[in-house]
Amino acid sequence: MLSIESRHLRTAALAMVATAALACSCGGAGKKSDPIEPPLIGFSLDSLVVERWQRDVDIFTRSVRELGADVLLRVADQDHETQELQIREMAKAGIDVLVVVPNDADRLATVIAEIRGKGIRVLSYDRLVRNANVDLYISFDNEKVGRLMAEAVTQAVPRGSLVIINGASSDNNAMMLNTGIHSVIDSLTASDSLALVGELWPATWDSDEVKTALEKLLETVRDIDAIIAGNDMLAEAAISVLSENRMMGGVIIAAQDAELAACQRIAEGSQYATVYKPIERLALKAAGYAVMLARNEKIETDASINDGRYNVPYVRLEPILVTRDLLDATVIRDGFHAAADVYRNVR
Repeated sequence: MLSIESRHLRTAALAMVATAALACSCGGAGKKSDPIEPPLIGFSLDSLVVERWQRDVDIFTRSVRELGADVLLRVADQDHETQELQIREMAKAGIDVLVVVPNDADRLATVIAEIRGKGIRVLSYDRLVRNANVDLYISFDNEKVGRLMAEAVTQAVPRGSLVIINGASSDNNAMMLNTGIHSVIDSLTASDSLALVGELWPATWDSDEVKTALEKLLETVRDIDAIIAGNDMLAEAAISVLSENRMMGGVIIAAQDAELAACQRIAEGSQYATVYKPIERLALKAAGYAVMLARNEKIETDASINDGRYNVPYVRLEPILVTRDLLDATVIRDGFHAAADVYRNVR
């Protein structure tokens, strides 16, 4: 059952497209959809490895269909070449709009240029495709996500040693997170209040790679007071390694995504914080904008982001910090997780 807020969000998405359809019937040199056939939205997803992505797919797909369009979904299983091939196949299948979560931020520019040349509009979802001049980028404020994680950790550990476990080096979001993290910690490390004793950059969002890198770091670094992890899955990997090395006690760990397991760890006390990104808001808005792009309707944004070569229209959503005291007022109140599930292991 949808929460009241969720129903309001869905109604707003439907209204957004309906209003735009009345207000304007143009807005760019896009592929002209058949007025009889429903628009076809291609959704190219990097992977379903992280818990949140199945939720994105379910909400986005349902919302697009409620707006009178169809969805063609392809999942690349964290393989760039597979994603390129799938995008070309979707273009041949007649998609009007491509919604893409890139595996590699830099390597999709060529195929994006190809399909835009065919009149297919492109919406970059959650992660930005660099140097591609996509029609629209919608995501949470990733630099703010990094700042929120760093602020939470440094408030809990004003003096001590810190390890940063970044996200995939091929993901532009990981770069933005890192910028946000360093905007908080650099002054503290410069004043010697905080010691950055390790910064890991995995090639992919891969727990095993992070575990191996952290194990290697622990061969020379045995004093860790805090960890900032690129997401909750990597935080879980770090907790596993610390526990195996009997170093878990008292380490403050912050991450993002508000996965159920992470919220359970926060309730239990093994993870300090996560950053909650209300996925329903992202998926619903993306669905509305994708249908508007398919119908060549004008979209106005109040922000832009540079993709390396071009300034791209940017719909920026606000992330929310979650600590033990904020679980009830955020993820549980919104219906993102049930209280019984979050507190399952807490008596």
